[in-house]
Amino acid sequence: MHNTQYIVELRIYNNTIFVYLLLKFDFFFYFLYTITMISNMSYHKQRDIINNEKLSEILVMLPDYVSDFFVAIENNSSALTRLNYGYDLRTFFDFLSIKLNVKMCEISLENLESLKVRDIERYLSYVSMYEKNGKVITNKDRGKARKLSALRSFFKFLFNSDMISSNIITKISTPKIHQKEIIRLEVDEVVKLLNEAENPVDLTKREQGYNKKTKARDVAILSVFLGTGVRISELVGLNIDDVDFNNNSFKITRKGGNEVVLYFSDEVKSALLDWIEERKDIETIEENDKSLFLSLQRKRITPRAVENLVKKYAHAVTPLKKISPHKLRSTYGTNLYRETQDIYIVADVLGHKDVNTTKKHYAAISEDIRRNASTVVKLR
Repeated sequence: MHNTQYIVELRIYNNTIFVYLLLKFDFFFYFLYTITMISNMSYHKQRDIINNEKLSEILVMLPDYVSDFFVAIENNSSALTRLNYGYDLRTFFDFLSIKLNVKMCEISLENLESLKVRDIERYLSYVSMYEKNGKVITNKDRGKARKLSALRSFFKFLFNSDMISSNIITKISTPKIHQKEIIRLEVDEVVKLLNEAENPVDLTKREQGYNKKTKARDVAILSVFLGTGVRISELVGLNIDDVDFNNNSFKITRKGGNEVVLYFSDEVKSALLDWIEERKDIETIEENDKSLFLSLQRKRITPRAVENLVKKYAHAVTPLKKISPHKLRSTYGTNLYRETQDIYIVADVLGHKDVNTTKKHYAAISEDIRRNASTVVKLR
């Protein structure tokens, strides 16, 4: 056993964690051992495991020094951030492999150091529209800025670690990002949205049929978005045990893994109680599943399902606006600022680390402020 090498690999199947122990002697064999059920693990931890596994699959295709970068940023980034960096760096190395006519894993540090400004500019032009696995992928200014941000972090690490002697990315300007007009629901549209979920009029016959099965859940989800401004990942990750009706509050996991307590109104409380009462009669697929919101498949609802749910009701009441869960969050942020006139309160409740991020909600009602300002100064 003195030459034994162990490679541990985590995989998830049907909400069960399996550990694969790959033992190397003169031959390879697999020993499969189930160590625990992840039904007791939080949604966010499950998601982190899945994201880390996806990242591992990407790193197998890339040079070893790329893995060193991810080890270096592990303590200061979330699993999702690292996965997105992985996707962006894979795209970059894929571009270089075509340019250099070598495999991605064969691209050397010398190859990176020999890059010129025009090479990076060509890469940014390339990602504007390229084909991957038979699918055309496009990136506008915001997408290109994100990909450049990943390169900035990566090349900065290589330079600071003395792996390269110069950092070409410092000479590249970030694409100018044009601010989009903030789309949100007006007060009357919020009322219509909730009414449509409770008593659908403009849904199709098929959608109305589904509504009969999901009405209480859908109203509760929309109420939580509009009444607390949570992110979609925070809502999906909620468990029944996270809700405290005595204090009208629930515990959520923010970006980066921090847990905070948010408070909700009696209107949200009523919607949640109606749903939880109905949920008691649902036998979940997984025994002891504590997920607050369930799909029709009787398991934790997915972000995609929530996005479709919001889109369905929003299209029925305001077809010209493309409303997503994030737009409901913007609606809450705007309404909260209107009521409090305090940008710092809005930033804290929305979980923004930088108040400048929150100023987008302030900008969204600048027209209201200008209109009100016209009546402040009296001439006589």
